[in-house]
Amino acid sequence: MHEWESADYEPSLPVTEKSNPLTRDIDRASANVIVGMLQVCDAEMFQQATGAAYQRLSSDQVVETLMAVAERVALILKDPLDSLVVLSGCGTSGRLAFLITSGFNRALRQLNHSLVYSYTIAGGDRALLSSQEAPEDDPKLGVLSLKKVCEGKRRVLFIGISCGLSAPFVAGQLDFCLQHPEVYTPVLVGFNPAHQARDEPIPGCTFTFHSVVQRMQERAQRREAFLISPAVGPEAISGSSRMKGGSATKILLEVVLSAAHAATFSHRPITRNGILQHIGAYERTVDVTYSQREKLTALVEAAGQSLQCGGRVCYMGWGSLALLGLIDASECIPTFGADYEDIRGFISGGYKELDNNEGPLTSLGPQFCIAHDDFLRLILPSLTDRDAVLLIYTHTDDVGEVAMLASKVREKTSNLHAVYHRTDGDAAVAVQQVEINKLCSSRLDFTWPLGAPASGSLLHMWELSTKLVLNAVSTGAHVLKGKIYQNHMIDVQVTNSKLYRRATRLLQKLSGHPESDCEEALLKAVYGVDRLAADITSRDITTHTHVARDGRKVVPVALVCLLTGCPLKEAESHLEQESIVRKAVEVWLS
Repeated sequence: MHEWESADYEPSLPVTEKSNPLTRDIDRASANVIVGMLQVCDAEMFQQATGAAYQRLSSDQVVETLMAVAERVALILKDPLDSLVVLSGCGTSGRLAFLITSGFNRALRQLNHSLVYSYTIAGGDRALLSSQEAPEDDPKLGVLSLKKVCEGKRRVLFIGISCGLSAPFVAGQLDFCLQHPEVYTPVLVGFNPAHQARDEPIPGCTFTFHSVVQRMQERAQRREAFLISPAVGPEAISGSSRMKGGSATKILLEVVLSAAHAATFSHRPITRNGILQHIGAYERTVDVTYSQREKLTALVEAAGQSLQCGGRVCYMGWGSLALLGLIDASECIPTFGADYEDIRGFISGGYKELDNNEGPLTSLGPQFCIAHDDFLRLILPSLTDRDAVLLIYTHTDDVGEVAMLASKVREKTSNLHAVYHRTDGDAAVAVQQVEINKLCSSRLDFTWPLGAPASGSLLHMWELSTKLVLNAVSTGAHVLKGKIYQNHMIDVQVTNSKLYRRATRLLQKLSGHPESDCEEALLKAVYGVDRLAADITSRDITTHTHVARDGRKVVPVALVCLLTGCPLKEAESHLEQESIVRKAVEVWLS
């Protein structure tokens, strides 16, 4: 049994919010050690159940539920008229809902089959590329977006994703589905046991996420609702569900949808062994990815050095791997308090390739300029050796185009790297690949066996592998920059109720002060005052998080105040002189 599975380990926290004992000192680790820590954390996703406390990916009940949901999807594929499968979530969960929806609709187009997949994401399509935390707290917005996408449908399988079983946006959608069983069958995907669902009141609602889960459990006995909630262990960076939570979401939903497609179009029955074999293929993908630990370490070091010296990291991708680059980059802003220019993603073909519901978003600002042409116009002219550029592609992409872009980048910076996937025995692009290799200072070359795994697409494995690489690069780079305290996201933006509660708990854990003192210190940092007036303390969390959007280093400032007893301005001054929080505190105390 893992330490975090003990009833005595951080007992007040759900699994997704616990700190991982394996990464306690990741903030003091070298790039190589950081990659090793991420490897053992990701391996936890596939651990077998060791007791009754937590279900795991391969637990009997989880596998049975995956089979049952796959059967429901297959029914819709066989009779798609007026039917829909909707995937929905907030932040990373919503972005993965979009990625998976896009991939499986693409497969249906190739079969000349009616498209049956759609998605919703809190904050709309702009949330695909930027942090939109506030809409996550709005269950009514969730219902409106679900109604809009399902208009005129008579049968909907709704799959709501909330890693911590906590997002009000998704809770509102699930509640709506439960109220209309004649149309909607709800499925909930998350990574806490049901009893750990958030039980805090949701403003303007009569339900909590916990009460919605209880109602779903009752319906699940009659197969009118489904819960998929295995534990995959605490994140390497506490609460950063973009990592294991995102990976496990991708694995579970692709296993379900792939099984449904195989049953519908290849007449392969949905079986327990088939589900387990597919999960096993993803486990091997994780092993293959980390088998190149030395090369992955080189990428992490290069990205870390770029951020440390004020440079940028740019992901230049093709196809769905490029979308993973866009996703990874967008997550750095709320997770690490990063600027949008620190890590950016670009996709060949821009919005035409993205094919999102709302179309081009470039009018919203430079942050939403995502095409390679935008990179060449906006970024390339000012590129220097401080900036790292990472090419992300496969042998099925236009490798000639990759080589041309690599040549242009190399004229500006030697800090060029590549992640490349190909199948064993493919030699068609070998000559161009040699040219690209000469231009890159480091590269990750993945060679995969011919043919897809028994029950899934090889592209899904490439995607997961790329996600793991990019998560390691962006997380490792920010750790090396000093954005992590022990293994906690210390510079997190406090922009919704989940993050407000997380910040308060984090301050309590790291300072040892009572919860009331920690919330007080947080509010002082949010409002920039050393004394809280009654008009501030009487405001609700929504108001606090709205004000916090404009704040910088809110949580680090509050922590320095708590640990040192110094006033606000002095804490801010310490952090200006020493951005790494642990060092700032140590310097002050010494």
